[in-house]
Amino acid sequence: MRHGKKINQLSRKTAHRHSMLANMASSLIEHKRINTTVAKAKALKQFVEPLVTKSKEDTTHNRRLVFAKLRQKDAVAELFRTVAPKVGDRPGGYTRIIKLGNRLGDNADMAMIELVDFNELYNAGKATKKKSTRRSRRGGGSSAAAPAAKAAPAKAEKEAKKEEE
Repeated sequence: MRHGKKINQLSRKTAHRHSMLANMASSLIEHKRINTTVAKAKALKQFVEPLVTKSKEDTTHNRRLVFAKLRQKDAVAELFRTVAPKVGDRPGGYTRIIKLGNRLGDNADMAMIELVDFNELYNAGKATKKKSTRRSRRGGGSSAAAPAAKAAPAKAEKEAKKEEE
């Protein structure tokens, strides 16, 4: 029975699994996205997210805790130097898993895991968007929007007349 065993073993012994996840996490931090199997991506997500949370506060203690998990000085420096400032305001969910289909050799489910704030395709529209306050329906509409609102019914009337003819 496997009661209380929530961690995915990934068909590896403990030391091998920890080393593999540390290497994959270092690669993810360095390259910002990696391709792997879905099971490994899910395990890596659980491994990396707490490290990114710790990196938001740059203290010697947090650097040592992250280094104990990652075991690579360059990856720790990259995490605290470039990744942490980008995700400083995000309350969690630093990684995204996108399924890619099956691998040709053994038909394994493949996925791409990436750091969310480093994808230019998804963040292209969101970077320019700024927060706006809610306006009431009654007064205070902008002057540029008013003529456009008046022009829309006029166009509809013209189109209705064309259809009648």
